[in-house]
Amino acid sequence: MTLWVRFAHDGVEGFGALDEATIRVHAGNMFEAPTPTGDAIPVTEIRLLAPVRPGKFIGLWNNFHSVATAQGFPIPDYPLHFLKATSSIIGPEDAFQAPRGYAGRVVYEGELGVVIGRRCKNLDEAAAEAAIFGFTCVNDITAVELFGNIEKFEQWARAKSCDGFGPVGPAIAAGLDWRGLRVRTLLNGRERQNYPTSDFILTPPRIVSLLSQEMTLEPGDLITCGTASGVLPMRPGAMVEVAIDGIGVLRNHFAPPDKG
Repeated sequence: MTLWVRFAHDGVEGFGALDEATIRVHAGNMFEAPTPTGDAIPVTEIRLLAPVRPGKFIGLWNNFHSVATAQGFPIPDYPLHFLKATSSIIGPEDAFQAPRGYAGRVVYEGELGVVIGRRCKNLDEAAAEAAIFGFTCVNDITAVELFGNIEKFEQWARAKSCDGFGPVGPAIAAGLDWRGLRVRTLLNGRERQNYPTSDFILTPPRIVSLLSQEMTLEPGDLITCGTASGVLPMRPGAMVEVAIDGIGVLRNHFAPPDKG
């Protein structure tokens, strides 16, 4: 398994493979035969960035058997998905804020993210699984009241696309088996979510296969697999962490609004 990261060092952005406390720098394209440069940089000397800058950022809803059963939701046979603005993406340790003037609830949603590694169009599940580059942690932050009060037009993109509402990282784990993982979310150090990926209704290969029937997926596109129970509002000043063994801990601070 390889942990791929993007980083900033001396004002320059780069990418490489994380090896304990060192990043082995690579050149070229992360998704197409990246080439080791021979350089290595201590992690203490860099700032980690979001490990991917996707062309498409796709989220899922109602993708857990336990939640569907508890809430009385029908079991979907196709990904119930929405698009989240790529401008919402921030990296590990970056802070986020609620939109100016917004006083409603802001909730965390710890999720497993799927990073596409090759062009996907009309793939069966076996080919879709081979097209997955790796997995990362995602916090699908949501401003609940921005869904709006128009009965026939819930504003999913608006509620989920605010600047900073898409923390991703700290790495992309290539070669990680998604089966048997657990997604944990901690709020101010207290565990609020802890759920297994074995409870997925639609598995990552199934999601990629079905989406590829209707939209072409490109290298670097990011798909989040949905969240399970335990979603709660956060208060400004909170620290939220999404942790998945094999990937790491995605940690972000919910900053208070700017004065004035």
